[in-house]
Amino acid sequence: MPVLQAMQLGKQYNGTAALRNLNLSIDKGEIFCLLGQNGAGKTTTINIFLGFTAATSGLATINDMEVKPGNVATKKFVAYIPEVVQLYGNLTGLENLDFFSRLAGYKYSREKLAGFLSKAGLQTEAHKKHLTTYSKGMRQKVGIAIAIAKNADLILMDEPTSGLDPRATAEFTGICKELAADGKTIFMATHDIFNAVNVGSRIGIMRGGSLVHSVATSAITANELQQLYLETI
Repeated sequence: MPVLQAMQLGKQYNGTAALRNLNLSIDKGEIFCLLGQNGAGKTTTINIFLGFTAATSGLATINDMEVKPGNVATKKFVAYIPEVVQLYGNLTGLENLDFFSRLAGYKYSREKLAGFLSKAGLQTEAHKKHLTTYSKGMRQKVGIAIAIAKNADLILMDEPTSGLDPRATAEFTGICKELAADGKTIFMATHDIFNAVNVGSRIGIMRGGSLVHSVATSAITANELQQLYLETI
């Protein structure tokens, strides 16, 4: 059974199509990277699966349950890591993780919370520092730790490597692969063609609200993907 599925999914804003008959199926343990220019429909797709906006037509499901605004049943399966992770600067990494874990209905010991932060790649000495001292890469790691603590089946990411330096991007890629190996499913909207090849198991290319291509990363090189992307957009 697919973890995430879109069936003839469509979305219109004031008569303009943001999504056109999107069909997509992502299985457990997959990392699906979605490429496309701004306005291609990537963020709209994520917002529908988060339940932030309603589809105009078609069906979106997570673990075979319909996703729509007001339906909280699917939210327990999902974690979201946006381009800029919204955390509390006056709290430490450990305190932020504790706060958001409790919001999701989980109460953990400090040792367990520290373990989640370490699993997400955050150095131990940073756990008790305030978020105002964190780099973007460190904030992303707290976001990943929140997803781990929530035990989310599906992690939705919107441009998670934007603004990260090469080292931080490489670390982020390694963490995503570890999560997938643990059975987590990742759906990532990105502009980073070369990182998509490194991290993804499949890659989709959107244009004008439609999924134009879907390829396995094992069947394409970064240069070939770049050429296909340029030809598509």
